[in-house]
Amino acid sequence: MLGRLYAKWMYAWETALTTRDSNRVERPLEWGFEHLADFGGLDLAGRVERGELPGLEAMIALNERIVADPHAFFDYQTPKDFRIEQHFPELYPTNVRPETLEQEREWKRRAEVGELRKVPFLRFTSAVGSGYVENDTVNARWYPAKETVDSGQATSGQRPRQAMIVMPQWNADAFSHNVLCEMFNRFGISCLRLSKPYHDVRRPAELERSDYAVSANVGMTLAACRQAVMDIRSCVDWLESQGYEQFGVLGTSLGSAYGFIAAAMDPRLRVCAFNHASTQFGDVVWTGQSTRHVKSAFEHAGLTQEQTRAMFAGVSPMSFMEEFAATGVSRWEGDRPRKTLVVYAPYDLTFVVKYSREVLTSFAKHGVDFVAKVLPCGHYTTGETPYKFLDGWYLGSFVWGAFRRLKMAGSRS
Repeated sequence: MLGRLYAKWMYAWETALTTRDSNRVERPLEWGFEHLADFGGLDLAGRVERGELPGLEAMIALNERIVADPHAFFDYQTPKDFRIEQHFPELYPTNVRPETLEQEREWKRRAEVGELRKVPFLRFTSAVGSGYVENDTVNARWYPAKETVDSGQATSGQRPRQAMIVMPQWNADAFSHNVLCEMFNRFGISCLRLSKPYHDVRRPAELERSDYAVSANVGMTLAACRQAVMDIRSCVDWLESQGYEQFGVLGTSLGSAYGFIAAAMDPRLRVCAFNHASTQFGDVVWTGQSTRHVKSAFEHAGLTQEQTRAMFAGVSPMSFMEEFAATGVSRWEGDRPRKTLVVYAPYDLTFVVKYSREVLTSFAKHGVDFVAKVLPCGHYTTGETPYKFLDGWYLGSFVWGAFRRLKMAGSRS
């Protein structure tokens, strides 16, 4: 009885949080082959225009090509213009609620009157272009741990220099997850809080929300994931150039999908924390409350859930489980397997719980070394009291312990 009442209350709270924003925009279905021009998109677009191939079949064929050869899609050339810039922190909200807009104004006022100090951001040109100038300059707020600021390269007997790349949820503002970076700093772990494609300072001027990251433009959505994966790996390249030796990635919601694929492609990412996870990108789009406006566009175009799943297979974690498991034991770290955390919530209306549990089943099937933690809430309520503190404990204790084990294994080798 109490369990049913709690579930009813939680679902109601979750629904209220996912429906409070009034600026979600339904845009019509577009195939967006031009966003994948270098991966056969223009050829497929031509065939569709000539009537040789239906758009849906062409998009599914492109995804099959990605899944068959993911490195051809996600590999990249390391950017050459890494730089640290000093900027005032800004909120970049994605909703138009009065309290949020007032918070944004207050941060700008504090910067103007000298109440804020500038903070460091890593900036560089993304390894793949999107056609949007704002989006193609990668932005990651830099949180160097104090001991690494003072010590430089690690020497014999010192802990290896460790760093996390942190990515918040879809439509996060620029302050989301900053507290996690500050917490990891206390553990001696440096952090890059990465702005995902089309988010905060990377958001094109015509948008209120980060709509282009996940939208009814299928090719743009695939390209945004590709860009995010390359950006993560490029951040690791920069960290290596600064003398860091052990790396991890933490992603929430959409950030967890990006982080998973980056880790599947890159064995350097040894610590992985997936804060809300799911298997098929298309199933989340079809069943999640957060993407109901995208699903509506697909329904109006006559698509089904199965078709939606197929046309997003190239950015679905399930498509790369074998690669993730294969990169779980590093080529140069021998007996130090990757450590993985999955946090999920049984009352989640955005990443429906059955899909999160499929992640655990697939991890077990593929022999992934993982830990699962359950939050007694939903997707959006994870950010509310008291659940955000429990989530922070799960994430913080896991990252601290995983890096500690990597350090100890290194001292024995």
